Amino acid sequence: MERQFFVSILTNRWHTVLYTGVTSDLPRPIAEHRAKTTAGFTARYNCDKLVFFEPAPDARAAIVREKQIKGGSRSDKLALITAANPDWRDLDPNLSSPSPLP
Repeated sequence: MERQFFVSILTNRWHTVLYTGVTSDLPRPIAEHRAKTTAGFTARYNCDKLVFFEPAPDARAAIVREKQIKGGSRSDKLALITAANPDWRDLDPNLSSPSPLP
């Protein structure tokens, strides 16, 4: 079975900080960010709300897309999130009533 990769954007409750990352296990890093098990950017700025994600066919494509998103302006990121998730709902797949995929 092939692994699925995702590019994701997380934010804090006030939507003032954006964090872009890559994972092959979407629920795991979200849970880790919420538990603040690892010191770093997401723990420091309370980035634990998944507001955007998209699948990638493989790790290389995911990394290329992550760099593309990170290289864009903040307004580009806001437009990307708003196009896929206009209400900025938490898209965490582990929530009791999960939101539909973008």
